[in-house]
Parts: sequence; structure tokens; C-alpha cells
Amino acid sequence: MKNLILCFVPVLAIAADQPAIEKLFDAKLNATQRATACFQLRGAQDAGTIAAMGRAMEDPGLLSCAAENLRIAGAVAPLKEALSSKNEQVRATAARSLGSFQRLDLLDPLSRAAQDDNLLVATNALAGLNQYRDPAVIPYLAALARKGGMAGDMAIDRLAEMDAPGALNVARDLLASPQVPDKLYAMRIIGAHGDPSDLPSLEKIAASGRENLAQRSRGFGFMPPISLSRAAETAIRSIESR
Repeated sequence: MKNLILCFVPVLAIAADQPAIEKLFDAKLNATQRATACFQLRGAQDAGTIAAMGRAMEDPGLLSCAAENLRIAGAVAPLKEALSSKNEQVRATAARSLGSFQRLDLLDPLSRAAQDDNLLVATNALAGLNQYRDPAVIPYLAALARKGGMAGDMAIDRLAEMDAPGALNVARDLLASPQVPDKLYAMRIIGAHGDPSDLPSLEKIAASGRENLAQRSRGFGFMPPISLSRAAETAIRSIESR
């Protein structure tokens, strides 16, 4: 036991004397020590720290801390570069962080990330776009919404908050989608913002009277049957009540 203690104390002393950047990647240190080193570097904006944070994003144990450090430092370049990472967790975290800057030059890369084949990346990129308040984001949201899918359905919700007429036009197109969730989102938007000209399309769906199960590939396979006809009837009542 005495030998173990004698060996352990020098290791602790060396760790305490190490610069925080070196601690980040020291395999001899445990996860808590390396995470503490990351937090110690928060707010630093020098080139060496920024480069280290970009590298640290590829470490699962440091990813969240490193991304937040880069965001606080205003380091857009390494976060943008992380959108090309092979790791979907890194791409997703980078996308959400980039959205906080609300920079117009980031609309294109975030829009591309919102079309990522990985759903985690796509939804986080959409969450990044949803942080924008500038109307310049509206065409990007509309383009994503027209594609449907989970990210598209999230996009149309945000679009309705920023540009109800634009969301309504997209929703009318989505009524032709083969995806049940797309139709449901569309009818919700139409019910809230539509007019009597939308009634014939809704009445046609309401008259079908069929139960429609959302597809398992969209993550709704565990849900009970969804009635499109009832959703259409709800939208019709909403329009007629106005």
C-alpha cells in the first residue's frame, strides 16, 4: 500500500502542474479531470485554445463543454468545420451551437445540415435555424418544410410563427404527401390559417373515413391508429368558426 501511495502522489502533482490544454488530451487523467480542464478554459479566445476545443469536440466526454466554449468565444470557424465530422453527435452539436450566432452566412450550411441523412443531425440543425429571428431564414424554412419528414414538419411549425401565409401555401402542398405525419401537420396549419377555399380538399379527406397508421420509419410505429378524416374535420370546424 505504501508503494502505491508513493507512486500515486507524483502523478497528482504532475497533473496539477500541467497546463489545462495538455490535460484535455492526457490519457492518464480521468474523465472528470479532463472535463474540469475544459471548463477552466471557458472564455479563452487565443488561437491555441480555440484549436484545442475544435479537437476536443471529437471526444465524447468533452464534446458538450468544447462546443459551448467555442460558442462563448465566438469561434464560428471550428464549429462550422465540425459540420463535416464523421461523428453524427459532433455534427448535431455543432449545428445547434452555430444557430445561436444567427449569422446570415450560416444559413446555407445549416440548411444543408438540416437535410442530413441522420435524424439527430437534421433536427438539431433545424433547431439551430429556429433560433433565427431575421426574416432571411424564411425561404430556408419553407424549402425544408416542402420536403416533409420530421425536420420538415418542425420547419413548418416555425414557419407558421414567422410567416403564416407562407406556411399555409406549403401546408396546402403537403396535403398531397404520402406521409401521414406530413398531412397531419398540414391540416393543423390549414385549420389555423386557412380559408373557405381549403374546405373542398379537407372535406374530401374527411369523407374518406379511413384510419391511417403513421409509418414506422418516421418513429410513430408505437402510436395507436391516427384518423386523417377526424383531423380534417377538426380543421374544417376551425375554418368555419372564423
